[in-house]
Amino acid sequence: KMMGSKGAGMMETLAILVGLCVLGTAAGLPGSPCEPVRIHMCRHMPWNITRMPNHLHHSTQENAILAIEQYQELVDVGCSPVLSFFLCAMYAPICTVEFLHDPIKPCKSLCQRARDGCEPIMKRYNHSWPEGLACEDLPVYDRGVCISPEAIVTDLPEDRCKCKKIKPTLATYLTKNYSYVIHAKVKSQERGSCNEIMTMVDVKDVLKSSAPVPRSLVPLYTNSSCQCPPLLPNQDVLIMCYERRSRYVITTQQTIILFDKRHDRTLGHPLDDLEAGHPNSVSVQSSPVQSNPVQFQFID
Repeated sequence: KMMGSKGAGMMETLAILVGLCVLGTAAGLPGSPCEPVRIHMCRHMPWNITRMPNHLHHSTQENAILAIEQYQELVDVGCSPVLSFFLCAMYAPICTVEFLHDPIKPCKSLCQRARDGCEPIMKRYNHSWPEGLACEDLPVYDRGVCISPEAIVTDLPEDRCKCKKIKPTLATYLTKNYSYVIHAKVKSQERGSCNEIMTMVDVKDVLKSSAPVPRSLVPLYTNSSCQCPPLLPNQDVLIMCYERRSRYVITTQQTIILFDKRHDRTLGHPLDDLEAGHPNSVSVQSSPVQSNPVQFQFID
């Protein structure tokens, strides 16, 4: 689970929900580089999925295991409480749906804390802080995407799932310029061990697309415990989203429209009404105002 800091846009520190079992869904995605963490030192970290190559250019975890073992005695000495976290962020970087091809780096301040605590001990034995773990090129808290222990979210408020209502007007539709507009019916839902949600939908029609979309049962995954709007079996939905890395993704900037059966809707009319500027026949909600981004993915 990820929350933005006060930085603008992508310039933010990631907040990660302890456990991150939700990332297990990413490991199951076709073509996904995510894999379970097998490095012993990193098994207790608040993420269980990593990706290779890591930030030290190790192509496999077996190579990373051999390299990280040289720091085990330093970790055991306890020269820095954040050393193991920093090492694991470098050798077994967290793998997320949003950063499949660009592993998240540890924050520069985290590296400096580990270095400042442990380098004095290393110098006693004529060793310096390794160049491969240099802090200078790592992202700064307010000017990049990075991870640190302070970004870990251990408890989320019960009222975090507040969905912001928006009007599906022509202006909204044209401004967002969606890649896909898909009409589907919700068939079933399953919640995983860390509140990840898999929703099976039956694609009824594709009103707009930049690539072929199967008219069949399609699984949608979310890596958030908040789903906006909450979906129930047999609901008709209009999904508006963009294509990202060859998959259909819904984030905070996309919308799901619930068809209101009382208005005797017929296929194709919701989009017509959007373009005609009649928003009253449907109820629209976007992702939570103060919670993590909701991400659904059509699995190819």
